[in-house]
Amino acid sequence: MDVMKAAEQHIATRFNRIERVLAYIHANLDQPLNVADLAALSCWSRWQLQRVFSEQTGVNVAHYVRELKLGQAAQQLVMGQSRVIDIALMYGFGSEASFSRAFRQHFGMTPRHYRQRGVMDGIRTPMHIASLTTSQPSWLSVHIKTREPMHLVGQLGYIRGLFSSQPDFSHVVPELWQHVHQSLWYAGERESIGAINVTQAETLGEPLPYLAGQITMHPPEDNAITHWIIPATTYAVITHTGPVSALPETLKAFIYHWLPQSGYTCTDGVELEVYPPHYQPADKHAVMHYWVPLDTTHFAPN
Repeated sequence: MDVMKAAEQHIATRFNRIERVLAYIHANLDQPLNVADLAALSCWSRWQLQRVFSEQTGVNVAHYVRELKLGQAAQQLVMGQSRVIDIALMYGFGSEASFSRAFRQHFGMTPRHYRQRGVMDGIRTPMHIASLTTSQPSWLSVHIKTREPMHLVGQLGYIRGLFSSQPDFSHVVPELWQHVHQSLWYAGERESIGAINVTQAETLGEPLPYLAGQITMHPPEDNAITHWIIPATTYAVITHTGPVSALPETLKAFIYHWLPQSGYTCTDGVELEVYPPHYQPADKHAVMHYWVPLDTTHFAPN
């Protein structure tokens, strides 16, 4: 028991130090934020910080800082009126040229092109605590992405969701996917998408249409297959790592912790569960993404 308590205390200490580093990063995005200074704040060496930060969050600390700065800058480009040079200086870049170079490397276009496009896409948001369990604390990673219109075909069912008084999704959804995996049209080498249409729901207990399927450019002529056209939408994309049975806890962290602090507003639409090819739902290292529609017209940065 003493060994277990010592191990738990060790994990908690690492988690608290990373929490302190993240809080400092989030509050000082206008500063250089070099790894040496962050290491001093954490009381680790540079090597130790980089190793533990990557282990705890799944991302390199320098890369995380750069992504956050560029993401905040992208939001300013779309939602604000500041000049590019002012945005560059606001997030600690020494010149407009260095900012534009970094921005192009990350987003694949210049800041001016991104502003003209007017779509929030590819934006990393600050991490928040997803789990405080002592055995394995974790962080919630959310990106802002925009999907073009897509044709989705698959097997239609109805589920009672996370906030229903009688949720049944935990057994209905796996049964739907079992049928899909046995279908002739299913292609295992492509990503799979579970789409939940919440636009018509009047109450939390009302069954929601759930389409288990894949994207196609040429919907098959089969009356047993349902075809949805999902319009272009901007989403909060939540990364979930671990068994899919734990996804509800990740979504609760998003709803109760990330969303109120984010400045974003969710909107009724089609939510997406996006699974990579050959996804193993019970694997503790499995990674999938949950896409929640956002109303970016009401974005209010905190």
